[in-house]
Amino acid sequence: MIESIFNILSEYLYQSFWLATLSSFVWGLLSIILSPCHLSSIPLIIGFLSSQGKISLGRTFMLSLTFALGILFTIAIIGIITLSAGRLMGDIGPIGNYLVAVVFFAVGLYLLDLIRLPWDGAKLSGTKYKGLVAALVLGLIFGIGLGPCTFAFMAPVLGVVFSVSSTDMVLAVSLLATFALGHCLVIIIAGTLMNKVQQYLNWSENSKAIKIVKKVCGILVILGGIYMIWTTI
Repeated sequence: MIESIFNILSEYLYQSFWLATLSSFVWGLLSIILSPCHLSSIPLIIGFLSSQGKISLGRTFMLSLTFALGILFTIAIIGIITLSAGRLMGDIGPIGNYLVAVVFFAVGLYLLDLIRLPWDGAKLSGTKYKGLVAALVLGLIFGIGLGPCTFAFMAPVLGVVFSVSSTDMVLAVSLLATFALGHCLVIIIAGTLMNKVQQYLNWSENSKAIKIVKKVCGILVILGGIYMIWTTI
């Protein structure tokens, strides 16, 4: 079933402009939904948002978007560097996975209230930009270990991009943009749903329910770190 979907999407990439961009968008969605590496970003962003206390929908959107863009930016840089070095695009070896695993363990322990991390915008000099900086840094670091996972899904799209970039730059840019949109959208939706649930149930940072959510996310994030190490060994 999944293989049939992949085959259809690959064929659509070589059809009309709109079918190609739609296919690229779906590839972006699937790069999160069907990848264990990327799925771990969901409890990570939910846990991070729950640690920010009660925030507005717009604020949630900006934090989720910043986190997702941080991931994409790092993956793009890694892709350019490793391709220039003549290696498989996105392959930075086991070091990236170990670094991301360390971040996962740190964030997981933070969400379990076992350690403290100085990133909560409400507790750092009262400036609203600290949360965005923390979200960006998390995304940048998380993206380091996701190169191989992302480019495995992105390979069909990149194949078309490389082949048409010299003759149809608009299509090439559109394919990359729609893939990025699909990739970011899942993370943004997860963060937005977290916000709506928090608002509907009137959860605050000190609510018992939000503390349970944080601990569950902390455990899932730690398991994500263990998975990163397990697949590297």
